[in-house]
Amino acid sequence: MVNEPTHAPLLSIVVPVYGVEAYLYQCLESIRADIPAGASDAVELIAVDDASPDGCGAMLRSYAGRDGVRVVHLSSNVGLGLARNAGLDVATGRYVWFVDSDDWLPPGTIAAVLDRLRQHQPDVLMLDHLRVHEDGRREVDASSHLLRGVPGVARLADQPQLLRVQHTAWNKVVRRAFLDELELRFFPGWYEDIPFSHPLLIGAEKISVLDRVCYLYRQGRQGAITSTRSGRHFDAFGQYERLMDWVARKHPDERLQAELFQLMISHYLVVVGNDDRLHPHLRRAFFHRVAEHYRRYLPAGGYPMPSGVTGLKHRLVGRGDWLAYSALRQAHRVAGRLRRPGAAGAADGATDEDPNRPDAATTRDAESAVATDRPDALAGGRLS
Repeated sequence: MVNEPTHAPLLSIVVPVYGVEAYLYQCLESIRADIPAGASDAVELIAVDDASPDGCGAMLRSYAGRDGVRVVHLSSNVGLGLARNAGLDVATGRYVWFVDSDDWLPPGTIAAVLDRLRQHQPDVLMLDHLRVHEDGRREVDASSHLLRGVPGVARLADQPQLLRVQHTAWNKVVRRAFLDELELRFFPGWYEDIPFSHPLLIGAEKISVLDRVCYLYRQGRQGAITSTRSGRHFDAFGQYERLMDWVARKHPDERLQAELFQLMISHYLVVVGNDDRLHPHLRRAFFHRVAEHYRRYLPAGGYPMPSGVTGLKHRLVGRGDWLAYSALRQAHRVAGRLRRPGAAGAADGATDEDPNRPDAATTRDAESAVATDRPDALAGGRLS
C-alpha cells in the first residue's frame, strides 16, 4: 500500500530497507528533519520495506501517513536493486535520489540539493560524502578530490575524471525523465550499481557537482555485502557484461571503452584479493572469470595500464597466470605484515589492500582508492 501525494514534488528520496533496524530511525529522521521549513511540498520520502525480517516493517508502518512519507511494503525479499525499482515506480518527483537505509544525511543537505537542482536543472547532480567508521571517525573519500573545481554544468567529455568518482547510486541525484530516456533500471543481484551509475554520467548532457558533503556513508556494518563471504560476488561479472553491452550499443567510443575496461579489471582485482568476500576455494575460479573478461573486452587499441604492482596484476590477468598472481598476492600479504609490526592479525583480514599502500585498512577504503586517478590505486566503489 502506498500513500498517494497530492502534488508533484521536485525531489523523491527512495530508501530501500532490509535488516537495518538499528540504523533506520537515524536515516529517516536525518531526511525528515532536514527538509527546510516551507519546502515540504518539494520533497517526498519513499521507504521500501523489502520484506525485512526484523522490526523495520513495524517502524515503517509507524511512519506511513506522516507528511511527505510514503511506504511501500513488498511481500517477498527482492534485493537492493529491485527494491529501488519498486520505489522508483511510485516516485512522482522530477528528480530521484536513492539513499541507503544504513546511511544518513548531514544537516543542511536537502536545502543545498534543492537549491542546486533549481539553479542548474542538471541531468545528474553529483554529491560528495564522508565515510563514518564505527568509532565515529570521519574520513574523506579518496575520490572526493575529483569533484573539485567543476564549474556550472558539464559533460563527461569535459570532465572525464568524474567517471572515476565512486560509482554508486547514492552519490547522484538524477532527473527522472533522463533516467527514463536512458531506459535505466536496477538489475537483480549484487553489484547492481555498476550498469546503472556509469551510464548516467556517459549519457548526461548536463552534469552538476555539489562540492559539499551531502551524505554520511557508514563503514563496517555487520552484514554489509562488501564484508560478506559468498559466491554471489560472481554477480559482478553479469553486471559488467550489462554495462559493456550498453556502452557498445549506445556509446561505442574507444577511449571510453578503454577507461571502463581499466576500471573493470582493477575492480575485479579488489574482489579476488579480498578474503572478506571470497572463500579461498572460489578464488581461482573467480580469477579465471576475470581473465575471460579480459580477453573478451580488451580494447583493440589497448588501454591505460596502471603502474606498479597493480599493473603487474593486470598483466598476469591478461596472461591468465593464476599461479604467478597467487604467488604475488601471498608475497604482498607477507610484506604488508612485516611493514606493520604488531598488526599481523589485521593484515590477515585486510587482503584487498592497495599493494602500494600497505597500511590500507578495509575493503571499502581500498575500493574507494580505485576510483581515483592515482596511478597506484586499484579501483572500485561501494557495491551493494
